[in-house]
Amino acid sequence: MSLVTLLPFIVLIGAMFLMTRSAKRKQQQAASMREEMQPGTGVRTIGGMYATVKELGDDTVLLEVAPGVHAVYAKNAIGAVLSDEEYNRIVHGDSGETSDLPAVPDDASSLTETAEDAAEAAPADKIDLGKKDEADDAAAPKDGKADGESDAK
Repeated sequence: MSLVTLLPFIVLIGAMFLMTRSAKRKQQQAASMREEMQPGTGVRTIGGMYATVKELGDDTVLLEVAPGVHAVYAKNAIGAVLSDEEYNRIVHGDSGETSDLPAVPDDASSLTETAEDAAEAAPADKIDLGKKDEADDAAAPKDGKADGESDAK
């Protein structure tokens, strides 16, 4: 056999060796990450659920998915062990940053009006929400029929 004939097989065997080596490395990294888990650690499951570790078993982990709600998961179902800052940012919306910048208003009126303009305009801006006045109720027919309707059959 010639070298040209054996070359594709050699490349294929080398590629398989590299793939299994990288897969083993990923498995080792995942195992070491799961070893970092301790009670109180925030985790994300492979299904995307965020929870707090309550207890660790040999092959299982007890997670608190909501206050007072516990679930037992296989350790292999843990996709990531999160730092406290990352867990609080994702679950509780804590940014962890304090800003000296002023808050941005929801509308542009506070950017164009002065405080005096806003105070003067507030009492005059009464919105009709479609409620009937007592005068409208008095004008309505008491028999429940609209104008022009009769009892003719």
